[in-house]
Amino acid sequence: MEWVSSTLGVLCDQGGGEIKTGPFGSQLHQSDYSKYGTPVVMPKDIVDGNINEESIARVSDEHVERLTRHKLSKGDIVYGRRGDIGRQALIRQHNVGWLCGTGCLRVSLGQDTLVSSKFLHLYLRQPDVIKWICNQAVGATMPNLNTEILRSVPVTYPANKSYQNEITSKITKYDDLIENNSRRIVILEDMAQSLYREWFVNFRYPGHKDNLDADGNLKLVDSPLGQIPKGWEVKRLDDIASVNPQSITKKNAPDEIGYIDIKSVGTGTINEVKLMSFDDAPSRARRVVVDCDIIWATVRPNRKQYSFICKPASNTIASTGFAVLRSKSLPASYLYSFTTTDSFTGYLVNHATGSAYPAVNADTFKKADILVPPLALVRKFDDICSDALSQSEVLKKKNKNLKQQRDMLLPKLISGQINL
Repeated sequence: MEWVSSTLGVLCDQGGGEIKTGPFGSQLHQSDYSKYGTPVVMPKDIVDGNINEESIARVSDEHVERLTRHKLSKGDIVYGRRGDIGRQALIRQHNVGWLCGTGCLRVSLGQDTLVSSKFLHLYLRQPDVIKWICNQAVGATMPNLNTEILRSVPVTYPANKSYQNEITSKITKYDDLIENNSRRIVILEDMAQSLYREWFVNFRYPGHKDNLDADGNLKLVDSPLGQIPKGWEVKRLDDIASVNPQSITKKNAPDEIGYIDIKSVGTGTINEVKLMSFDDAPSRARRVVVDCDIIWATVRPNRKQYSFICKPASNTIASTGFAVLRSKSLPASYLYSFTTTDSFTGYLVNHATGSAYPAVNADTFKKADILVPPLALVRKFDDICSDALSQSEVLKKKNKNLKQQRDMLLPKLISGQINL
């Protein structure tokens, strides 16, 4: 199989494409964004090779028309221009017509390209390629990409386009499994969240009709959390859960630990547990976590870096940058649901101190008000939701393993070390 070496700029020129910077801030202002309209892809929206639509900005048709030269086409690749500059996303069919936003660069291969856009997307995901791009970035405080850097990215590819497609198909099978699992995770977690809202926010719980007054209204009483059903309580979190219950020291630490650091945790996910000897571990590797614990990042709580711990290895240790919550008297599924609501996040944000790195401490968690419904009702919630939560965590671990297998296979296929 013949392999060809080129650069990204040459490939775009040969295919009649281009590498173009997104609109400048003077062309697209904060006031131009609206709740509805055409999505505008920003660097923050580029996640794991895809466009995350969860908090994507939008603009009305009038802005789309004046920025038409920044419209995205199928097969385009969008790069973040600042910050985490190695990340890029492939534009798929459902993204067509969206806008390349401020802070991004658009790579268009053109109609007569010698390289499949899907193959190129996979090629650019390789750690060595990302490292090369990062090393070329300009700016010490905030690294930046520009069109010249992207044009100079070296690209090696099979001359046979069909062979490129075979490689792409091999990796896509992994991505399809990951996407399918991800959809199931969303369904399971949405089910638990919807049930929590219905029972414990809207108060339409089983048996709520037995607590109605003569006018048919639910009997509510005032509490620190607002009005709640009569007979329910509000307690401090440390009445129902332990905060940071266990830590290790040099004397009782295992020889090897599985370390969870702040960077590895997203919203409801743990992306990596790093195996290392305790002697090589950071000094912050101290918090012991066990099954059904909840970890919450104490710095910048607005980022919602938290996760449920499901059947971890016995040597799993979290950073002291997390608060570890361990339920004492309520099912962990309920405690997790309560402490991951927007209102609980708002409580943490409002009690954070420090301007550059707003943070909360263990006392902030201990003093938090927690809604405590009747135990029988909470147990009924747990009967329904604990299995869903466990299944969700199992699927997340499966996705982690699939990603590891894919990422091990990818460079070998892309470089020709493995022949199909």
